[in-house]
This record gives sequence, C-alpha cells and structure tokens, in this order.
Amino acid sequence: MWKNSILETIGNTPLIRLNKIAKELPCTVLAKVEYFNPGNSIKDRMALKMLEVAEKEGKIKPGGTIIEGTSGNTGMGLALAACVKGYKCIFTTTDKQSKEKADILKAVGAEVIVCPTNVDPEDPRSYYSVSKRLAAEVPNSWYVNQYDNLANRLAHYEQTGPEIWEQTEGKITHLVVATGTGGTIVGTGQYLKEKNPAIKVWAIDSYGSLLKKYFDTGEIDEKEVYPYISEGFGEDFVPANYDMKYIDRFEKVTDKDGAVMARRIAKEEGLFCGYSAGSCLQGLMQLKNELKKDDVVVCIFHDHGSRYVAKIYNDQWMMERGFLEVKTFKDLVSGRGTKKLLTISPEQKVAEAIAMMKKHDIENLPVVNSEGIVGSLSEGGLFDKILSDPEIKNQTVESVMEKEYPVVAFDTPVEKLSRLISKQTGAVLSKDETGDYHIVTKYDIIQSLAK
Repeated sequence: MWKNSILETIGNTPLIRLNKIAKELPCTVLAKVEYFNPGNSIKDRMALKMLEVAEKEGKIKPGGTIIEGTSGNTGMGLALAACVKGYKCIFTTTDKQSKEKADILKAVGAEVIVCPTNVDPEDPRSYYSVSKRLAAEVPNSWYVNQYDNLANRLAHYEQTGPEIWEQTEGKITHLVVATGTGGTIVGTGQYLKEKNPAIKVWAIDSYGSLLKKYFDTGEIDEKEVYPYISEGFGEDFVPANYDMKYIDRFEKVTDKDGAVMARRIAKEEGLFCGYSAGSCLQGLMQLKNELKKDDVVVCIFHDHGSRYVAKIYNDQWMMERGFLEVKTFKDLVSGRGTKKLLTISPEQKVAEAIAMMKKHDIENLPVVNSEGIVGSLSEGGLFDKILSDPEIKNQTVESVMEKEYPVVAFDTPVEKLSRLISKQTGAVLSKDETGDYHIVTKYDIIQSLAK
C-alpha cells in the first residue's frame, strides 16, 4: 500500500541491538535509530505534531509562514511538513551548527538566518530573539517555539514511548536520552513510567549546559553556561517542556567523548549517527556500574551522521580540537633519538650505496648534493638493475638514481603517509623543527599500525 505523502512515513523507526560496543556493559543495549524518519531525525515527530496542533487551534492560516529557532533537525521536520501543506519557512540557527544542516534546510525551500552562538538568549542577536522578532513582523506567521510548545513532548508521549514499549515487549528497564528541548525525554519517559514506574530515565547533558545543575539543585546557575561544541542537546535555559519528575538523573559528557563515541558507533556498529548519539552512548558507559545483567537499556539515536560530515567525521576538524589521537610522522621517528638521516651523494659509486644499505640494514637511501635532495635509491630498484648489468656497481649513483622521495609536514598523519608510499615510492621525508631531515618507510608504518 502506498503512502499519500512523505509525512505518513514518520515514526515506527527500528530498535537495533548494539553488539560490539555493548560488550563493555553487563546488559542488553538497544538503539532507537531515529534517522530512519524521512527528515533523518527524531524531530520529524514533534515538528508535524506541533504544526497539526497549531492548525487545529487556528494559529496558522493557509499560505502562512512557519518561523522557528532551530539547530537544524526541527527545521527539517517543519520544512517537510511545509512542503506538503503549502507553508513558507524562515528558520534562525546558530553559527555553532554544522554547515550541512543549514544547506539541507535551504534545499527543501527554507530561508535560513545564522545568528551568533555566544550571546545570552535575551540578547537581540540570539537565534531565540531573532525568531521572536520575525514572528511579530511577518504577516500570517506562526512562531513554533519548540522549547515551550508542549505539543513537542506530546508527540513522544503518543508515538515514541508506545513504540519502545511494544518493541521491547515491555522489558525496557532504562531509557537514555541526550536532551535539549526536553520533549523527547519527558514525553517518552512519562509514557514508559505510566506503564512501569520502575523504569529509569537518564538524561545526558553537555558541559556548558545548565540543565544538570538545575535538575540537581533547582537553581538556574548562569555560571554553568559557557560555549560548547556538542550539537543538538544541552541548554542555557530551562524550556517549559521539562517536567523533572519523569527524569531520574542527569549525566554530563564532554565534547570530545561524545564525538569519539559517535565515530565508534559508525565503525563498530554500522550506524552512521550524529553527535548526540555518541554522547548518549558515552553517558551510558559512564553509568555502567549502575547496570545489571538483566537490564534492557534503550538509547535514543536522534539523527544521521550526514549532518556532521565536516565536523566529527572529519579527521582534520577532530585533530584541530584535540579530539582525535592520531600518529604522525613525528611520532614514528621520535624513538630514534639523535640518529642522523643516512644519505649518499650523486658522485659516489653504486657499490658504496649497496655497502651502506647492507651495513645499516636499510632499503631506502636519499641522494643528496649541496643543493638538497635530488633523488633516491631503493634496494628493489638496485637489485633489478644489477641483475640486468652487474657492472652498474661501478657507475655513479647519479646514473641509476630514482626520483626523490615526497617531502611532507612533520605533523602529517600516518594515514596520509600510507597513501604516499607505493611500490615506486618506498619512503617519505620530512624536516623537524631544527631543519634536519628524517625518513619514514612502509615498514615504519606497518609497525606503527600493528602496535
């Protein structure tokens, strides 16, 4: 049976068991993988629900404009609904969010306004304030306000909670959610606790967010708020969707740990998820001592990794922030002490080069003159030439040398080095901080990867 529109494909997302990473835990861990929604995130659920409620209440008329401040995913859900129902969309977002999110929103017809991240919510430049101002200025517009719009959590009470209960056959013992607006965790948690009050609901927060402090003390502490990199969860205020009686505890996760775990989920479980999924599972790992063998834990994996290709799935971005510990050229040569690079001049005999290789048990030798590196010799290349003409041993190195080795930066990652080395190019060179050359061969790389 066909669907009448893309909106009918929202919901009924799969619950998938985690097998490799979950070996570190004593219990069963299931991921509610929300990127199977048409907009690739859980926000499709509440976006449609909020719009349907607004239509019933007469808050938006045909041909009207939907206005919202969004980190990207809610905007996508609203934009899909607007396409089907004939509305325009204007979204404000922050410069912290990935470029992919803004580009995707534009692709489905939305106007996107990027606002600064590091300002107070009340600041007229904040994406909250800009969206409110636009709602007052644009005729026939509706300001969604997902943070305080209780249709947000209603969507999860009506959909996400019942789905999880049915999919686990009522065996769920823990719900874990990286939480932002509060809609997912409160709506889903409320439904599940009504079914079984013993179910534990754990919220994952980010350092730089005030939610955990508010949960623990009831105090809104602005000192808890500072810039953070994690996307899609954590807040600098307490949205109205929160009803803390449905949450049992909060746990904070660092930007680095969440990003690294997201990459692990992709590589080890085959689930290409977003930042919040990594933080959600990392938070669960931090609480593993509170879990038992028969527990059944459900983690919400909010969105798709395509939103973060230029960020957490980009090695350079990760390295610039100290999130990715990768071996570099410098690491490979650091254990050699003060040994100088062995070289040979173009005027020396091939026999001398062979003797040098044999004495020092090396296969690659740079050829250097007064102007610098001009070529190279390899054991394999010399072997082939001597087989065809044994007298080559008496010729000069210049007559048989191969092209010079590639020269790279001293902090070049091992992964990039491995792409430069081939059958024809047996080594790579680099200069250290003092200007001295060092060499890395394919065997250096093999040894480093084997450790």
